[in-house]
Amino acid sequence: MTETQRRIDVGPPGTDSGEKSTLLAFLNYVREAVAAKAQGLEDGQGRTPGVPSGTSLLGLVKHLTAAELYWFAWAFEGADVAHPDFRMDLSEGDSADGLLAAYRSAIERSNEIIERCDDVNRPCARAAGKAGAVRSMRWVLVHMIEETARHAGHADILREQADGSVGR
Repeated sequence: MTETQRRIDVGPPGTDSGEKSTLLAFLNYVREAVAAKAQGLEDGQGRTPGVPSGTSLLGLVKHLTAAELYWFAWAFEGADVAHPDFRMDLSEGDSADGLLAAYRSAIERSNEIIERCDDVNRPCARAAGKAGAVRSMRWVLVHMIEETARHAGHADILREQADGSVGR
């Protein structure tokens, strides 16, 4: 493996200054891990499923973009946005650059919503999720850390399968 195929591992955030800022720092940490895994891949490599279920690295990015929009804009803020499609299916028009740009845009919007929230106990504007429950911002942040981190692990494996790159 060449040095260019090894990404520099970075440790978790060192912040511990408050609940919301700590949760957001960890969420941004795992978001960046996913984005880093998708950067620099040719579209074909990013589209190629690495497992029999059909999961691809770019499909994960598309799925996480939908999760960002769903939990922060649609559920928490109550914004009038189309209900996101969580499937990982890619269309002909989906490109690595386009999907990463959409993911980063969704993250930016989510972070603006998080920053405006002055109390992590504040409930979502809409009931959401499989349970159809009204959750708090705290719950949404923890859930998105869990969801994104789980998929970051998948992305690690898919990227290594695609071109041998390892590390965060």
